[in-house]
Amino acid sequence: MYTFIVILILIVCVLLALVVLVQNSKGGGLAANFSAPTQVMGARQSADFIEKATWWLAGILVALCLAATISISMGGHGASDPMKTEVTNTSDYSPVQQATAPEAAPVAE
Repeated sequence: MYTFIVILILIVCVLLALVVLVQNSKGGGLAANFSAPTQVMGARQSADFIEKATWWLAGILVALCLAATISISMGGHGASDPMKTEVTNTSDYSPVQQATAPEAAPVAE
């Protein structure tokens, strides 16, 4: 499921980049190709469509990122998750090893 969501995120990112590149910050872009505002896809309609597409794609991207995060935390990878490590029973090991004093060396007289 996680892989599917990541693929969708990549597709949405590419579409969002294309839509943003079509826009012009000064009102030009695709809308500048149409001179009469009364056309079916005139200047205002295409600008509205591109702006709405930008907002929708951005919202979809946020939702997919949240879904990917949720699928990771719910174990979306299953048993083949490389980030999950198997915890072994550590009850046989003490957290702190007790240091013992070294035995005194025999003094030669």
